Amino acid sequence: MPKFKYEAKNKDGEIETGESVFSSKGDLVDQLRKRGFWPVLIEDVGKKKSKSSLFSSFFKISLKSRMIFCRHLAVMIGSGLSLSKALAILAAQERNKTFKSVIEKIALDVKKGVSFAEAMQKYPKVFDSVFVSMVKMGELSGNLEEILLILSEQLEKDHKLVSKVRGAMIYPAVIIVVMIVIGFLMMTFVIPKITVIFKEFDAELPLLTKIVINVSDFMAAHSVLTIASAVVSVTAIRMFYKTPAGQKFFHKIFLKIPVLGGVVTKVNSARFSRILSALLSSGTSLVEALTITSDTLGNYYYKKACAESARKVQKGIELSKILSEGYQDVFPYLVIQMMQVGEETGKTPEILKKLAYFYEEEVDQVTKNLSSIIEPILMVVIGVAVGLFAIAIISPIYSVMSNI
Repeated sequence: MPKFKYEAKNKDGEIETGESVFSSKGDLVDQLRKRGFWPVLIEDVGKKKSKSSLFSSFFKISLKSRMIFCRHLAVMIGSGLSLSKALAILAAQERNKTFKSVIEKIALDVKKGVSFAEAMQKYPKVFDSVFVSMVKMGELSGNLEEILLILSEQLEKDHKLVSKVRGAMIYPAVIIVVMIVIGFLMMTFVIPKITVIFKEFDAELPLLTKIVINVSDFMAAHSVLTIASAVVSVTAIRMFYKTPAGQKFFHKIFLKIPVLGGVVTKVNSARFSRILSALLSSGTSLVEALTITSDTLGNYYYKKACAESARKVQKGIELSKILSEGYQDVFPYLVIQMMQVGEETGKTPEILKKLAYFYEEEVDQVTKNLSSIIEPILMVVIGVAVGLFAIAIISPIYSVMSNI
């Protein structure tokens, strides 16, 4: 059975952390609730990758593939095909071997009488908690076709959102990598050849020049060690990022950084609004919808806000009041206001859907302008770096030449 690390809080604000072995995350949540605790964070730390899972990681199932799966399945069910037959057809058409295998196994389970949601629940890496919960509601209400269309729309929006953000970050990432490579080559190959002049004339050098020369000499003499240190540092940062403490640290920085902080806020607000809207529209209770939504959000503080809000909503407190009193630093004022309007009018799912569209448009505009915003900042950084090199190296050369 998998081993889970958890952080939970009770009504008095007491926090409990620990590690326990349970058959599923749901069993752990039920156990905590019985003791009066509400989970804030749950991580699967005991699950080890098998050879098959390592192999299948090379064949990851994209959002686009799942979107097409939902859309085609909805059309087939709407045209009168049985669920097992529709799944068998989709499995035969699927080119991704991993996804094909998953669909075939689900089709076999459905044919044996297992519900669609229960069959999907066996593959959490493919079908997340939002997917399973909405399909379950669709089966119970007899409205699976509509639920699948809602899911396909949700996946399409997620795909566009992720693509826009990644596309906007490619340019600055490439520039930064190129700067690092050029800087390394300058320090290990170019600077040592220039500093020979200073050593021949035994010139008195400024402090900045001495620092650059010493760093360059070390990097040239220990280039392998320098590269190894850089790799170890990056690996250590990535490992720290995956820990709860690392997520708290980095996600807080992401929210506070100018420009990037706005993008993170808009992306998480859009995702929160759309997923919560979809779950509520499918008939999921607000408490369960908030719990599921917390598992799908990327930023630690949004996940924590959703999980804690679910616990407070269970006590009868309105969500808009919870957000306005405790999470104004996480959720924009507009989200809180629109949530209040939805609660007053009884149209929370519709209001949240419109809010999701608004923030998705905002992300679209920001990502379009992101390159033009980041470009001058990068130019300033490059200019400062070039200027420091000029002061440290070229200036002493002129001083030496004037003394000849």
